[in-house]
Amino acid sequence: MTAHDRTADDRIAWIRLSSCFLPLGTPVSDAKVLTGKQKPMTEIAFLFAEIATTDGHRGLGLSYSKRAGGPGQFVHAKEIAPALIDEDPSDIGRLWDKLAWAGASVGRSGLSTQAIAAFDVALWDLKARRADLSLAKLLGAHRNSVRCYNTSGGFLHTPLDQVLDNITASRARGIGGIKIKVGQPDCAVDIKRIETIRSHLGDTFPLMVDANQQWDRPTAQRMCRIFEKFNLIWIEEPLDCYDFEGHAGLAAQFDTPIATGEMLTSAAEHAELIRARATDYLNPDAPRVGGITPFLRVAALADHAGLMIAPHFAMELHVHLAAAYPREPWVEHFEWLEPLFNERLEIADGRMLVPTRPGLGLSLSAQARAWTRESAEFGTEI
Repeated sequence: MTAHDRTADDRIAWIRLSSCFLPLGTPVSDAKVLTGKQKPMTEIAFLFAEIATTDGHRGLGLSYSKRAGGPGQFVHAKEIAPALIDEDPSDIGRLWDKLAWAGASVGRSGLSTQAIAAFDVALWDLKARRADLSLAKLLGAHRNSVRCYNTSGGFLHTPLDQVLDNITASRARGIGGIKIKVGQPDCAVDIKRIETIRSHLGDTFPLMVDANQQWDRPTAQRMCRIFEKFNLIWIEEPLDCYDFEGHAGLAAQFDTPIATGEMLTSAAEHAELIRARATDYLNPDAPRVGGITPFLRVAALADHAGLMIAPHFAMELHVHLAAAYPREPWVEHFEWLEPLFNERLEIADGRMLVPTRPGLGLSLSAQARAWTRESAEFGTEI
């Protein structure tokens, strides 16, 4: 029997799902909290999928939810997981469709497909591990490192003096850009903070701002005009994420690029955003759109439209996907997820190094197991 024949006979034998809650050391606030739409974030719910095959290959995948939704993802994943048992793990596209149609009654975007993301990522991880390639190399890497910027040090709950200290620490670590949250009820506070931070960074160090959808159109017009002088890499989510027309108007009017897309939950929504020319930097999130399979569709559309990308959150996954994008991307640095894994990403000279370990290059830590509140297994582990 040839190696090809053995691969063809390989089947999914076992799946373990874990619902894990990552506690945050400090309650986190962005503009959505200051406008009263949300409460400070204290934890993040993760859905992990571990898949093993009859030939002994394994893969690890993840999805997540900030605030509500994590338990719902886990329950939906439990319902559809049996559909994967005895399937060929290489048929990733077909299996994505199978899982999507299994839950199509509750939609093909949002929570139902975010649950699929954990399986989809695990299958891609498994495929890359079986090939003894990093995920980036399996997909076709354009680079071995990616520009990275830090977000976690610039939230609105953080006093300005501490933000400046965080910036200094990030730069010392080798991070190449800084993103600061804006969207204060009093716009003058935002302006003062950005003036101070730009002075601290110097005129040319990469700086981004993020309003988290909390400006109306007149405020966004005014703030984008004021922020032109700060030489920003982009202004993120100045408007509601579904206001494609409003974002398109800002993108056409101002020199500072507009970024959005992180809250969209399907490839179809991204296609509409791109068709509207509503952004300069696209911020797709693989777990939110349903995994790597739909992310690759989004990336192809973005590249065809000539857009730059900066995937949202989950740097441990997105560093691989960004490395496979033809145009020079950015990856968002959050250290929050580090306790979940035994491995750490390396950063140097403003760039995040793409791991060379097979697959995602990740394994769940003992701490992740300790933070797991529920789990479920399907099939038989060989």
